[in-house]
Amino acid sequence: MPSTPDTSPTPPRIDTSRPHPARVYDWYLGGKDNYPVDEELGRQITTLEPTAKYAARHNRWFMHRATRMLAARGGVTQFLDIGTGIPTEPNLHRIAQLAAPEASVVYVDNDPIVLRHAEALLRGTPEGVTRYVQADAREPDKIIELAREILDFERPIAVSLIALLHFIPDGQGAYDIVRTFVDALPSGSHLVLSHVAADYDPSRTQQAIDMYAAGGVTLAPRTHEEMTKFFTGTGLELVDPGVVWLPDWHPELAVDEDRDGSPVPMYGAVGRKN
Repeated sequence: MPSTPDTSPTPPRIDTSRPHPARVYDWYLGGKDNYPVDEELGRQITTLEPTAKYAARHNRWFMHRATRMLAARGGVTQFLDIGTGIPTEPNLHRIAQLAAPEASVVYVDNDPIVLRHAEALLRGTPEGVTRYVQADAREPDKIIELAREILDFERPIAVSLIALLHFIPDGQGAYDIVRTFVDALPSGSHLVLSHVAADYDPSRTQQAIDMYAAGGVTLAPRTHEEMTKFFTGTGLELVDPGVVWLPDWHPELAVDEDRDGSPVPMYGAVGRKN
């Protein structure tokens, strides 16, 4: 059945004085739902790292492949996508419900501009369920409470944190946040992560950190070992091939990916809760 997003009487104000990761990401993907401050930071980053836009596309492709595998091969029909971002077709629910029309998808984001696009996020199959809630990833208990109203936590759920955790430093409890989500999930659930790498080119990575900081955004890239800890530290079993560069994660599942072989300094991985 059609559903409406969670709204408050007074819609939250969109802060256009400082960049927001979701809007910068939208600019990388060629979207129009960003502001000059977002474009400015995006241009600075692409000057430093010319493959930034390509990496953003690869990040989307990784999400597509992981969702496709879990829905088509893993039998997962419930998805909790945290840090959804501004809708870019095909969205996660399109991929999931193509493989499993009855799939239920809950989107979560803290950017008010995403709320304005919730109608697009909610256009799913008649058999399935798609909902959007506005919340911050740093509020895992709140997200879980809201998600329980829609998803059945007695059945497997795939939680996606796509290109999100590198905006949450250790001091803000990144590992504790992931642990809270994983602890709430039943057996057979999965965690899907993509993350900027800290050990690809440390010098340029530090420059990117400084650029984001100048715009008021915290960027916290992590090494391969630190990325792996999100899984091993929560008792998850890594799905083959483990923590790898995004283009190397099950490339055989690719559909409509325009690859050019450029390096992508981002890790991707999927873990399973036994």
